Amino acid sequence: MTKFACVLSILSVIGGFGSAASAADSPTLARIKSNGAITIGHREASIPFSYLGPDQKPIGFSLDLCAAIVERIKAETALPNLKVNYVPVNSSNRIPLIQSGTVDIECGGTANDRKRQEQVSFSVATFVSQPRWLVKADSGLKTAGDLKGKTIVVTQGSNAVGFAQGVNAKEQLGFNIVQAKDHAESFLMLNTGRAAAFMEDDILLAGLKAAAPKPDALIFLPEGYAKIYYGLMFTKGDTGFKALVDDVLSKQMASGQFEKTYDKWFTRPIPPKNENLAFPLTVELTERIARPSDAVD
Repeated sequence: MTKFACVLSILSVIGGFGSAASAADSPTLARIKSNGAITIGHREASIPFSYLGPDQKPIGFSLDLCAAIVERIKAETALPNLKVNYVPVNSSNRIPLIQSGTVDIECGGTANDRKRQEQVSFSVATFVSQPRWLVKADSGLKTAGDLKGKTIVVTQGSNAVGFAQGVNAKEQLGFNIVQAKDHAESFLMLNTGRAAAFMEDDILLAGLKAAAPKPDALIFLPEGYAKIYYGLMFTKGDTGFKALVDDVLSKQMASGQFEKTYDKWFTRPIPPKNENLAFPLTVELTERIARPSDAVD
């Protein structure tokens, strides 16, 4: 081999993330190659990120992103017939299943935060959420300040409980915070007038709004609070696998494919009820598309 050819060979391994180096540098890729299969963790009811479609097969925004990652893994491992296994996960078992190696990557709607970073790793952000207020359009409420002295509802166990309490204390709004047992009950309290507003993650509220008999009868107040960054989740410290995942997502963001996938799930009718979430790209997510990052505020 000539000196020039040798240099090219070294550069191709360093810059091209070659399949041999990939498996050696990544326990996850090595396991996938050894098994001849990748195991994807998915949610069953996290619309539109990851849920069961009409045929009871997993579909959603995160599943589409992971499909592109699978294609890249097929090329990196030289396994064009790589088998894809799907395992349903929930809030309580998703991290343990990643840690045990039972699931190679979780393609759901999981928030990336510092506490979880102690246990697992995340891709660059794929979605940015914020707690928001949903109110009835005919309520006359225009801002969070208009909620002063009123009853508001949050779902028991949700992060929104703390956010609502914080807003109440900081703004001295003096509203009465009621905790419903689940999102369905919170939504019912809003629609029946037992609560003036419902605080929750904006995309979850958008899904409830879209599924309502009269979506236009509900509106968001303009205030948004702490940013919550979602990402794809995998084994902590697997730098080789993270490099591959982030490279796929970053290239999709640069090419415009990411936005096309986003529009498919957030601004157009989706299964199973042909509902449109009508949730266009936010400024916060647009910023992350321009500068991909896994940082959390």
